[in-house]
Amino acid sequence: MFDLAALGAALAAHGRVARVVIAAHDGSSPREVGASMLVWDGGQAGTIGGGALEYAAAAKAREWLSASEGERPMARVERVALGPSLGQCCGGAVVLWTEVFDSVPEAVAGVVARGPGQMPLAVKRILVAARGQGLRPEPGLVQGWLVEPVTEAERQVWVWGAGHVGRALVNVLAPLPGIAVTWVDVSADRFPDMLPEGVTVVPAGDPAVVADHAPLDAEHLVLTYSHALDLELCHRLLNRGFRGLGLIGSATKWARFRARLKALGHEAQAVGRIRCPIGDPSLGKHPQAIAIGVVAEMLRAPKVAVGEKRA
Repeated sequence: MFDLAALGAALAAHGRVARVVIAAHDGSSPREVGASMLVWDGGQAGTIGGGALEYAAAAKAREWLSASEGERPMARVERVALGPSLGQCCGGAVVLWTEVFDSVPEAVAGVVARGPGQMPLAVKRILVAARGQGLRPEPGLVQGWLVEPVTEAERQVWVWGAGHVGRALVNVLAPLPGIAVTWVDVSADRFPDMLPEGVTVVPAGDPAVVADHAPLDAEHLVLTYSHALDLELCHRLLNRGFRGLGLIGSATKWARFRARLKALGHEAQAVGRIRCPIGDPSLGKHPQAIAIGVVAEMLRAPKVAVGEKRA
């Protein structure tokens, strides 16, 4: 997936940026095809994995960044045998596509495709299918051209509460691909000064009102400072509809909430869709441990595609 927003942010902050993509692989590979990292003078973001592979690729990318535009082709494509070249235990080989950007490339129907010479017919067909049918291709090489769908959020996650656990959760969720995080609390001063990239913050004097307008396909994690607010949010979200709803709390809290939600008119089957407690209690009660358990639980859950087709 090509994260155009991340590239744009890196360009704004650092100027010219190199992007290294795993374009193909044979045998074992530290990351999947489409995994990428951005590299600039003095820093980088993202990962192609592999330790030694990433270190060597970043060093080469920086060398290429220092070359003048006329001295480098559009992209450098290099096949790296992980064992012989880098002394890694992996028996496979990866194809790295390294490209230098001064601006964000244009996408066609949510797909970025580029390569040497004239566009192959196979790539043209992919773009036609993307435009006409909404088909999103898998990332990879097609007759020497690199084809990548633009990153889109497949899951909308709303975190209610900016306390210790809320902060830990957002820090774990924000870097994950395909997840858009909306973070809600009662006032702006509840949030940290430094926010993870891409997180949408919603300060609201009455968060329950915001719940009435949340997307129907959102997944919610309710963990505010107030049990009364937690209950009201669960009540409003049950009325609103949701893809998933998790509530932080003990078994005692959940028993009380079940009874109160029933008294508010909710059927037992509907209330049973709420997950409480959330996470993995065996990991302990430290905020980061709770966050790891909750996010692992979310990632293990069956993925439900929303309005997406694959070519």
